[in-house]
Amino acid sequence: MGKFLAWALPVSLVGTVSMIRPAWGNTALFVAYPPDNHETVSDQIFFIGTGDPDQPIEINGQVIEPRSPAGHFAPSLPLTMGENVFTLTQGDESLTLRITRLPTQPELPAGTAFVEGSLLPAVNLARLPGELVCLGASAPANAQVTVSFSGQTLTLEPQAAPDLPPNSAVLTSQNTPLAASGPTRYEGCFTAEAAGNLGAPTYQLRLNGQTLTQTAPGTLEILPATRFEVAEVTAEAGTARTGPSTDYSRLTPLPQGTRATVTGREGDWLRLDYGGWIRAAETRVFSSAVPPRSLIRSITSRQLEDRTEVRFPLQVPVPVSVNQTAGSLALTLHNTTPQTDTIFFSSDPAVERLDWRPLLPDKAEYTFQFRGDQQWGYTLRYEGTTLVLALKHPPTVSQPGTLRGTTILLDPGHGSDEDLGARGPNGYPEKDVALAVSLLLRDELVARGARVIMTREGDDDVLPNQRAEQIQRDEPDLALSIHYNALPDSGDALNTAGVGTFWYHAQAHDLAVFLHDYLVETLDRPSYGVFWNNLALTRPAVAPSVLLELGFMINPFEFEWIVDPASQQALARALADGVEEWVSQKTQ
Repeated sequence: MGKFLAWALPVSLVGTVSMIRPAWGNTALFVAYPPDNHETVSDQIFFIGTGDPDQPIEINGQVIEPRSPAGHFAPSLPLTMGENVFTLTQGDESLTLRITRLPTQPELPAGTAFVEGSLLPAVNLARLPGELVCLGASAPANAQVTVSFSGQTLTLEPQAAPDLPPNSAVLTSQNTPLAASGPTRYEGCFTAEAAGNLGAPTYQLRLNGQTLTQTAPGTLEILPATRFEVAEVTAEAGTARTGPSTDYSRLTPLPQGTRATVTGREGDWLRLDYGGWIRAAETRVFSSAVPPRSLIRSITSRQLEDRTEVRFPLQVPVPVSVNQTAGSLALTLHNTTPQTDTIFFSSDPAVERLDWRPLLPDKAEYTFQFRGDQQWGYTLRYEGTTLVLALKHPPTVSQPGTLRGTTILLDPGHGSDEDLGARGPNGYPEKDVALAVSLLLRDELVARGARVIMTREGDDDVLPNQRAEQIQRDEPDLALSIHYNALPDSGDALNTAGVGTFWYHAQAHDLAVFLHDYLVETLDRPSYGVFWNNLALTRPAVAPSVLLELGFMINPFEFEWIVDPASQQALARALADGVEEWVSQKTQ
């Protein structure tokens, strides 16, 4: 993945895609990470670099140990708040790096003042009548904070919730909640029954005999209850989330044409009546006297060559959500009332049984029980007002014990000088080794009978979303994204190594676990683990899609294994064997 080490190297330090070992003959002292003047909120930092293996290297007077046989190093050192100066020396050579540790919480301004950017709403906000609206601001402790709007005043009270670390903390096992720190957060909530524009709230801060008044940047609006705003999804797959920003978790994408009532706004985000949020730019909004609602009666299915299509005739394209387990897929139609007596679903090569139930007051759930414990992907689309769910069949392996009849997509991670990925101690980029191993893996898979699709075969700059779109478009039987790993600044580069795999949909979980275990056992490699992760390359639902992190570029010892040509060939062969065995188990 390497996203934690994304900074540019001099062109002379960028390796080329080949099976030739990077030149280690240059014994000059070199630091690949961090760059000079790096800023971080971590309380420590690791130094990834290399030098003459026959001479000691010191950092601030302390000898760096251990080092790999090639002279690579990766010590972690503590950081104090503010600027930290580190000097590395080897013989007559010297490098000085300045690393600044930043606070994790906004700094409290001097005197009687609110923390900059802390007043809510930060953007224009709209809610329904009778709905809870919460306001807040950050300020010094022991202050009196009130907020006024539309002729009423609300007293805010101090809150003391613990700080949550970022999502990346799980990668370093550092995700324990922390004691609240920084400025005090003052909050309060209210409800408004009448529709109208309440304007921008005005905050007042009283402290030590001084008073400060400040207006929030956003306005408050209560939506009318008698006329409805309806959002229609115009994107091919609308990105629905649990809240109004990209910080919130993704929900099932909404097929183009989906319609739902807008029940709230926050900046350029819309809340839809089933609970999900979507960017306004992915929709067209119009006014309606009635909210989008549908009845559903009979449904039908038909078998195509490689999939089963289930058709749900509706009056309106309603929001949908999908929930998968190892052996089932549950589709929920929101804003839908069943009048169902008859369902046509005959004997099917993939699905053993279809169950359904109403979820009062306005949902219908359809659960597909699969014949085996492996699903091979699905697609969702609207044809007019009819929802079409396509469930892919298992691939037909024409010769048992081979991969003949399968299509496998390989995605060599990163690419081009604009996207190097993680860097090894000598500056060798992840993009090059990911491509080298992917090309070896391609040849191994083709030798076993598979048809292989590549997202790149050279030093191409392909964005993650473009790669995911290719998976959706090409509809392979499997999709494997090949990467090598790095860590956040708080990680332990020297003592973290091994194979990791990442999955998103339940249909990819078994493949992620199998390939992880197979590589660890077959190659006698360390285990980093199996993770659920919301990554662009694991999100495509049309196939079991897995992202593999085959080792840590930043570990000085594992790096030597990563770039060794014989080890690369053995890795590609083992990975192809693992894919072949997994497919054989799932298709027999």
